[in-house]
Amino acid sequence: MTLPRIQIYDTTLRDGTQSEGFTLSSNDKIRIAQKLDDIGVAFIEGGWPGSNPKDVEFFERARDMQWKNALITAFGSTCRVKGGPEDDANIKALLDSNTPVCTIFGKTWTLHVKEVLLTTNDDNLRIIEQSVAYLKANGKRVIYDAEHFFDGYKADSSYALETLKAAVRGGAETVVLCDTNGGTLPWEVEQIIRALKPALDHPFGIHTHNDGECAVVNSLMAVREGAIQVQGTINGVGERCGNANLCSIISDLELKMGYQCLPAGKLEHLYDLSHFVVEVANITPDEHLPFVGKSAFAHKGGVHVAAMRRSPQSYQHIEPEKIGNKMRVVVSDLSGRGNLLSKAEEHGVEVEGEEVVGVLNDIKELESRGFSFEAAEASVTMMLKRQEYGYKAPFELIDFSVNVEHRQGRGIFAEATVKVKVKGELFHTAADGNGPVNAMDNALRKALVSYYPQVAKFHLSDYKVRILDSDHGTEAITRVLIDTRNDTSRWSTVGASTNIIEASWRALADSMEYGLMVAH
Repeated sequence: MTLPRIQIYDTTLRDGTQSEGFTLSSNDKIRIAQKLDDIGVAFIEGGWPGSNPKDVEFFERARDMQWKNALITAFGSTCRVKGGPEDDANIKALLDSNTPVCTIFGKTWTLHVKEVLLTTNDDNLRIIEQSVAYLKANGKRVIYDAEHFFDGYKADSSYALETLKAAVRGGAETVVLCDTNGGTLPWEVEQIIRALKPALDHPFGIHTHNDGECAVVNSLMAVREGAIQVQGTINGVGERCGNANLCSIISDLELKMGYQCLPAGKLEHLYDLSHFVVEVANITPDEHLPFVGKSAFAHKGGVHVAAMRRSPQSYQHIEPEKIGNKMRVVVSDLSGRGNLLSKAEEHGVEVEGEEVVGVLNDIKELESRGFSFEAAEASVTMMLKRQEYGYKAPFELIDFSVNVEHRQGRGIFAEATVKVKVKGELFHTAADGNGPVNAMDNALRKALVSYYPQVAKFHLSDYKVRILDSDHGTEAITRVLIDTRNDTSRWSTVGASTNIIEASWRALADSMEYGLMVAH
């Protein structure tokens, strides 16, 4: 039996922006909408027209653009109580958005009808039906979101059903069951939908929130019970604890349940879409998200990695490449030989078993002293590379010094000198900077650039410091992580010491050596 295609309704640009710390400009919205259209979602909810200038601008720009797969959708509410849709500013703004589809929400829960709208049950049914009908009469396809549906159904099942029927009478093509407060459990979703379907007999969708950590499973449960549309956001962003994560839902539906959600060949772009949204929103990605997180297929335990080297299925529930992700091996004090062998193979480093064991022992000893190699794979690669037969380091540190002082008219001033040997030639260089690490970086570059002009393209993109044993005060061990990038690659290195300058130098030297010998 061929399963129906599930409509993916993305509300990242509207419901997602209600997430604390997640903000999008009108241009950001356009860029994300284009990516959503490329991957093939069915509906893109662009915002609430009339609520703010950004959404007005988005709909004006979207109106003149060509969309290949998605229908741009405007969101709003039913008309005001004691009024009609024909003179309602919210309804007018929906029409003025010129989108082919409008989604409006209405009240399902009697608590909201009486205590929020301050109206009667009958008047709420009237504004639902009239609002949908008016939009429909003006040429719009209408989706109706039944706000607080599951809470409303548990409070008064008969009335909750009547609100859906009012939307159907008005001409809604789909009625969407919303778990607005996010507290409904999966078996409740199943039981309620099963009881509802015979009386409704109309296409329905699901919109869940994650306050009970059940948004994804509740969405999947609804699809099993016949929902044709799933509403959610990329990466699960949304108010409070977030919306249903479409990245997980799409992956589960297509890879595990046999449904089609996206056009053929588009699923493998899901990882890129997830990280694109994060990048545009300028927020830190949650790399532990299922399916699309960088750590979703990362293996750290030595036993796990040893098994993975024999069979990739041993500790992975899907092939990560199917959604555009990849398997990674993490190196730490929990690692075994397999972790380092995998890392050596990944970077084309040729080492034998004895060398690997030696590096492994070094890593375990260094981690006991405060190093952490999980986020510093370039340092691990260099430890392996230095064991490779015939390897010659591109430079050798002889010594360095750093001076930091306050100078009148300049404030804090940092100057560094480094003495390094490059291909047998000794260089003694000095440079200043806005801090000691910047000064060391500038001095080292001056020593290397004549032999290695590519260092001019190496940029320190991040510098993190962590105090590991703060109870030791100023004698505490300091861990330094440095992120470096060039035109094509990005890599991370680590150093640790009771002296922050020494820790920084070690991370900096590893970064330069990796960039010169490995990064492309």
